[in-house]
Amino acid sequence: MISSIGATGFILLGLLALLLFGPNKLPELGRAFGRTLREFKNGTKELTTADEESAEGNPKKEH
Repeated sequence: MISSIGATGFILLGLLALLLFGPNKLPELGRAFGRTLREFKNGTKELTTADEESAEGNPKKEH
């Protein structure tokens, strides 16, 4: 069963991260996570546009 994490869960996760990594390391981790998400988003966008372009250029043939 999937349960959602509420505001309390996010606060607890934030406090746990603060205790594990310290206040100086958290901004660096946040930036690295943001860069990773941005690169992933750009990569999936490139794959999607490449698939659409190949589909437009090569229509499927029925056998």
